[in-house]
Amino acid sequence: MLGGSLVHHGPFNDRAYLFRLDPTDFPGITDQLLAFARGRGYSRIFARIPAPACGHFISSGYRPRARIPGLYRGEVDGYYMAAYRDPLQSGWQDGIDDVLAVAEEKGRRSAASPTLEPGFTCTPATPADAPALAAIYRKVFVTYPVPVHDPAYLVREMHHNLHCFCIRDGKKIAAIASAAVDPEGQFAEMTGFATLPEYRGRGFSGRLLRWMETKMRSIGIKTAFAIVRARSYPANITFARAGYTHAGTVPGCVNICGSFEDMSVWYRLLDDRMAALPRGISGPAGDARGKE
Repeated sequence: MLGGSLVHHGPFNDRAYLFRLDPTDFPGITDQLLAFARGRGYSRIFARIPAPACGHFISSGYRPRARIPGLYRGEVDGYYMAAYRDPLQSGWQDGIDDVLAVAEEKGRRSAASPTLEPGFTCTPATPADAPALAAIYRKVFVTYPVPVHDPAYLVREMHHNLHCFCIRDGKKIAAIASAAVDPEGQFAEMTGFATLPEYRGRGFSGRLLRWMETKMRSIGIKTAFAIVRARSYPANITFARAGYTHAGTVPGCVNICGSFEDMSVWYRLLDDRMAALPRGISGPAGDARGKE
């Protein structure tokens, strides 16, 4: 905690990440984050903030990399901001536009809701499933930005605001995903998608996503978003097909699948009526797709 604000940090991801901004810490939080990162030798600082704070973060050396309309309570836009103590490598964005073009084209041509084959069921996961979930994560991901390979971590998060879901082949868990809920902000990050290799190609991620959206609507969540590997065709296609909109790309922000990767942000307003309504201050975003 920095004041009342929650910061995720550590050498594994080489970052300080302002996960939740307490308004009482503004505007001094930018100086605190910089001192915090310097003191621990982190080369990157990221922040998820509401739009009214965007201008101050820009004046403090941050750059908006993604904008999510209506992130906070469906009313105020949210931004992913980034500050790098070391310069980005030139050409970091190479190849990302190709992935987005393919994903958006497939999204226009194939928006049908995926269905499950006979014998498979979609169910909530419980803390009792944590060892099986952790084993799948260990098999699918060489590295992951949070310790999903640890059953104790999953149990702890599930007792708070992590809603886990799975597709079962009989009693065996074949695929998993989760929704990390912010009850106050009324948004959810769709995350933790993993399918065992022998079950891939069946559209399980898309089915889990649709099911999670239904559950999120039922508990009053207004905005869903996801942060996916920017060069992963399957991941980006999944969200494009589900009607999500690309919000921007954050360079080099997580250690996943064995290396630091650029991540694309996709969002969807779960209350379709919100799309036609004016939202909160958008701030001086510039080009939120993240190009230099």
